[in-house]
Amino acid sequence: MQKTIRRHDLDWLRVLVFGLLIIYHVGMFFVPWGWHIKNAVIYDDLRWPMIFINQWRLPILFVISGMGTYYALSKRNLRQFNIERSLRLGIPLLFGMLVIVPPQVYFERIANEQFLGSYWDYYTSISFSGGTYPEGNISWHHLWFLPYLLLFSMVLSPLFIYLKRTKTRFIEWVKRLISNWYGFYLFVFPLFLAEAFIEPFFPTTHALIGDWFTITYYILLFFYGFILIATGTIFWNALVKVRKKALLIGCISFTLLILRWLFIEADDWPQHLTEAFLKIINVWSWILVLFAYAAQYLNKPSKYLQYANRAVYPFYILHQTITVILGYYLMDQDWSFIVKGSIMVVGTFLISWFIYDLIILRIPMFYPLFGLKNRKKMP
Repeated sequence: MQKTIRRHDLDWLRVLVFGLLIIYHVGMFFVPWGWHIKNAVIYDDLRWPMIFINQWRLPILFVISGMGTYYALSKRNLRQFNIERSLRLGIPLLFGMLVIVPPQVYFERIANEQFLGSYWDYYTSISFSGGTYPEGNISWHHLWFLPYLLLFSMVLSPLFIYLKRTKTRFIEWVKRLISNWYGFYLFVFPLFLAEAFIEPFFPTTHALIGDWFTITYYILLFFYGFILIATGTIFWNALVKVRKKALLIGCISFTLLILRWLFIEADDWPQHLTEAFLKIINVWSWILVLFAYAAQYLNKPSKYLQYANRAVYPFYILHQTITVILGYYLMDQDWSFIVKGSIMVVGTFLISWFIYDLIILRIPMFYPLFGLKNRKKMP
């Protein structure tokens, strides 16, 4: 069995991208797109950095999750892995839907004058009536990542076990493919097919059932993460060759996307295919850039990293509810974007930290609800 070497850069990327998620969700309060709670003043120009971040923030998380699956299977058989994933993803999902998410729906309802009364009245009377959100009140909201990741893990784990424990020509082919920098870009074609020919007919819903584009797109990225990390040092060495080129390609492709959105109104199939291709090239380029420069600068241990890496999952579960509540009380205040945004970002981090450090960590019975392992069981 191949010796497992912990990659601190992957841990740092996971922490930083989830931290960016908090900032992104605060940004959703201010931009023109629909969200649960909206500021009284909308800042249209903010959409450009938001669009840039949105292009790659979730794709890279699914790639990292695929890489983490490779390491997890080093220590578990198929049954152990699926049980562990079911518990670590399923229990926080159920807890989140019952306890963490309902306040978000409640504050959205009262902000839109769809409900009047206390939270207790809401929760005990109509919180779980009328079906799923947005018509009803049952939702996993920002926790949609968990059921998708659980599905991907269950579906692909037999294949992953086979690829990991059997010398296959496929992994050897991947090694040869990425030995040349342009080989990395062959990975874009399945993603392009999904973007071009599935997304128009099955737009993203995050409802899991019938969400065929989202499932196809992210399961490919999850699979890519596993097979790339399975190539061992070849992947990390190959990143050195591709990083500058990927950075250039990423800058060019995103610039072309902005020009397309600003100046080309045509909505015919050639324009759609062009946009789909640019999107995928852009996403994949920035994923490679982030992995490459993280490997160069962040692959080092840190006591802060150890703490932050363990805190990521609880922060992820907690953060959006805190952001929505803060937004509700700030939405009609006559304050600037800087003041409101700072309060929401700092407030979300501080309140999440307070709940995590002073409550969750000190009461072990809360660990399963937030996907935490006992310290003595941590690798």
